[in-house]
Amino acid sequence: MGLIDFFNEGQIYEVLLVTMSNVTPVGVIRRGNRLFFKLFGGKSAGEIKDHPRASIQVTNDVELIVKLALNFPAEIEFKDRHGYRWIAGLPGVYGRVEFLEEPHYDELGSTTVLKCSLIPVGEIDGTLPPRPISRADFHLIEMAVHLTRLLVAVRKGKLDVAKRLYDDVMLNYLMYKRFGGRSEVARRMIETAKASFGQNSTETPAKESL
Repeated sequence: MGLIDFFNEGQIYEVLLVTMSNVTPVGVIRRGNRLFFKLFGGKSAGEIKDHPRASIQVTNDVELIVKLALNFPAEIEFKDRHGYRWIAGLPGVYGRVEFLEEPHYDELGSTTVLKCSLIPVGEIDGTLPPRPISRADFHLIEMAVHLTRLLVAVRKGKLDVAKRLYDDVMLNYLMYKRFGGRSEVARRMIETAKASFGQNSTETPAKESL
């Protein structure tokens, strides 16, 4: 059984996408022998267009996923072979990427989405520590998702959308703490949210818990 067989078809998995010089979390869906994902601009999208090869790797370290999503410092080592690059120690696959560029519209405005599929040509050896995912971890990921969108909303001047996303960040922080979360990464996300929009937001119960 290959690693891709552990991906149930139709489910979305949070993984790490490694391109020539960048790493970013993405959600992938398996269909047959391919892994499908979308990129909404950014460095990884540009690198795939110029060099359509990538690695997709699995981790149960939620803090690592969040750090890479928000460009926070993370201690990782890389290996490369035959034009592919990956994070040392994490299991995964590498292969060719086929892509199609399409316009995309949502509450944050218009952008271009790169719709990609990776066809594995090899597997990456790695071993994950026996660390279970906690209920707090789920809220840490949700904080990161809302925060990345919050930063875009503020940059585009969509303050109504930013207000809702800011409140979502704060609510997930409250739930994160309630389920025992103690990560400094969460604290840093709160600081980032406040610096970007906090002065314009009304008080929320989550904010009072800081």
